[in-house]
Amino acid sequence: MWFRSALVAALPLLSLAAPVTQDSSSRGGDALPRTDYDAIIIGGGPSGLAALSGLARVRRNVLLVDSGVYRNAATRHLHDLPGNDGQQSAYYRWVARQSIAHYGTVTMTNGTITKIQPERNNTYFSVTGNYTGSHEITYTARKVILGTGIRDVIPGTPGLRENFGKGIYWCPWCDGHEHADQALGIVGPVTAAPGTVREVTTLNTDIVAFTNGTASKQTLLDATEKSFPRWQEYMAAKKVTIDNRVMTSVERLRDGADPAADPSLPTHPEHDLFRVHFATGEPVLRNAFIINVPTEQASTLPKDIGAEVVGGKIKVDGTKGLVTTVPGVYAIGDANNAGATNIPFALFSGKRTAVYLHVQIERENADALLASLNGTRTENRLGSRSIHEEARAVWDEINGRPGDVLYAGEFDQ
Repeated sequence: MWFRSALVAALPLLSLAAPVTQDSSSRGGDALPRTDYDAIIIGGGPSGLAALSGLARVRRNVLLVDSGVYRNAATRHLHDLPGNDGQQSAYYRWVARQSIAHYGTVTMTNGTITKIQPERNNTYFSVTGNYTGSHEITYTARKVILGTGIRDVIPGTPGLRENFGKGIYWCPWCDGHEHADQALGIVGPVTAAPGTVREVTTLNTDIVAFTNGTASKQTLLDATEKSFPRWQEYMAAKKVTIDNRVMTSVERLRDGADPAADPSLPTHPEHDLFRVHFATGEPVLRNAFIINVPTEQASTLPKDIGAEVVGGKIKVDGTKGLVTTVPGVYAIGDANNAGATNIPFALFSGKRTAVYLHVQIERENADALLASLNGTRTENRLGSRSIHEEARAVWDEINGRPGDVLYAGEFDQ
């Protein structure tokens, strides 16, 4: 039986254990730096936990620093995660942390990282942060993983931000099923409304698009030419109403959470009720809203370290373990521009980076080892299998086969 809300509201704070400094002699001589950790992961959401798990399984010495701020913190339950559908997100993280804590080479702590400083041409990094119960501390690591996430930029209309996550959501896969067959509002620019209607057409039929004064002649033209030709005919056929009045507030009339709902079930209806007020005219009642809003990086660390950000997302190279434009720094989950913002993708991206990073560190160790043996940098002479082939072997081991759910494509390095 899963814990009730009161039992999972607060995560346990894990103490920051003393790091085990990595001995350069075990990695191939003095050419490589001595560091406190192989990697430091910043962010304790699904992507960060997946990266930590992947590195724990191969006994990498890793520190995960979790600020305790999560994009989905306001939502009642997480969905569309097989095996965990309907769980509270805090409980999901708690179970993951408890499981990963069994591996002796990882450390998890609460804190906020304030600075990442590349050292010796990105050979390693000094990572400074404020940790729970202690003053500012700096640790060193060979690699850094950013699982810092994004945040939704919710409009200042009173009631939207306050009620976000509970009847007001941006993702139909995450929360739409709980509000199926209810009166739905779509909040956002008119250019986004037709695409949203396509996403929810199997869930809702009573739909009003609240475009909040954005439906000008030019935006109507943009919606037609740039995204959805004949969209107005489509909306009319679906009986979608466009209300272009300026919204002044969203008032909650009823909380849709059902305290008697069976927590073992993956889903159950949530019957919220809201009243939308406008600058002119009568208010409108709706049970739920999908909001189309921009996002931004939740942390300034990517910008501070000089990682390139494109369209609000950290640019990464998918052929090299989701490395950013800063060598040695990787970005996973919602924060990167690899193309998706959901928990299954976050888990995949964390695992992909963990596998690549693990092999990349050993690739560097092998170079240093061979250089120390020969007195100069040499090509790999470990036998019939090259370092590249070792990486391929690890990828093939965890990847699955074509047609499997977990199959992620051919090795592409």
